[in-house]
Amino acid sequence: MKLKKMSACLLAAMAVIFSLPLGASAMSEEEVKAPSAVLMEAQTGKVLYEKNDHEQRACASITKVMTLLLVMEAIDSGKIGLNDTVTASEHAASMGGSDIWLEPGESMTVDDMLKATVIASANDAAVALAEYVAGSEDEFVAQMNQRAKELGMKDTVFKNVNGLDEDGHVTSAYDIALMSKELIKHKKIYDYTKTWMDNVRGGKTQLVNTNKLLKSYKGITGLKTGTTGKAGSCISATAERDGVSLVAVVLGSSSTSDRFNAASTLLDYGFANWSVVKPQIPPEANVPIVVENGMNAVVEPNVNSNESILVPKGKAGDVKSKVSLNSEIRAPVEQGQVLGKITYSLNNEVLKESEIRAKKAVEAITFASAFFLLFRLTMMDP
Repeated sequence: MKLKKMSACLLAAMAVIFSLPLGASAMSEEEVKAPSAVLMEAQTGKVLYEKNDHEQRACASITKVMTLLLVMEAIDSGKIGLNDTVTASEHAASMGGSDIWLEPGESMTVDDMLKATVIASANDAAVALAEYVAGSEDEFVAQMNQRAKELGMKDTVFKNVNGLDEDGHVTSAYDIALMSKELIKHKKIYDYTKTWMDNVRGGKTQLVNTNKLLKSYKGITGLKTGTTGKAGSCISATAERDGVSLVAVVLGSSSTSDRFNAASTLLDYGFANWSVVKPQIPPEANVPIVVENGMNAVVEPNVNSNESILVPKGKAGDVKSKVSLNSEIRAPVEQGQVLGKITYSLNNEVLKESEIRAKKAVEAITFASAFFLLFRLTMMDP
């Protein structure tokens, strides 16, 4: 029996090692002191480390990542503004746990409510913002769940906007990484998540960030901590170094020091083993394509030169590229129409596929267009 157990453990360890790209060293589960964790590269969404990452768990105030995402989207769309006035309802003021002691009828700007929600993890401010955006917390929660579906968060059900323990309010480390990488696309959020201390009420209420990594980890940019009896100590930590953007999620740690240590370990692993590079565009990807029955003989391809790919450190020179491109295409051709793709791979593992699109539209030849073209040519003939 012991031999079977040892064989199973050995096979599991070998599976982890051989699933890693060449150049990346393995990290054991024991190094991350948490029952559930994930490390994701934010630009590509690639998972670099996982430990029970789809296990459904309570996540405490990490819930506010989705709350903040919807608020930032409302700001960016012009639905609300940072200088708008938000008035706390009886319901918002009744929240327990972390809060800024809002009184019913008390007003603050959206900006100050965001400060309180992010820096002090204020449950009352989070509810006040939700009610301002959607009219009620229930409607806002419905929007949170809809957005979760859109992001592919299959392990998540939200029951409130602040993460207070409630039956059925669950998510996973993987889903948290998905919504975290979406939130940090809104760079304004860094104004709050990177702030150690601030204040509201004209300096009367001081706010101190709950994310202690801001004081100790190089490149840290956020994002959100959370602690409840049901969830344990949790964090979604984001950091950037040398063009690499990482999201480390830790759920269910037994102490705040364990969660910060686990997040630091994950981020260290990512930065030590991975780099983001801009791949060389193969010359054959820029060859004009013949257009059959078109007003123009060819169409110019358009390749995104700002694409980035994630590779193990020191392996950028080993990346291979393969171009799949139509030799000819029949008109009409729409601007932006997909003409082919570039596949970048390393050791037969596909790293990224980049689409090649038509730079301009090409109309099909019709009798009228052919007659008009012939007329123009005739008029140009000396």
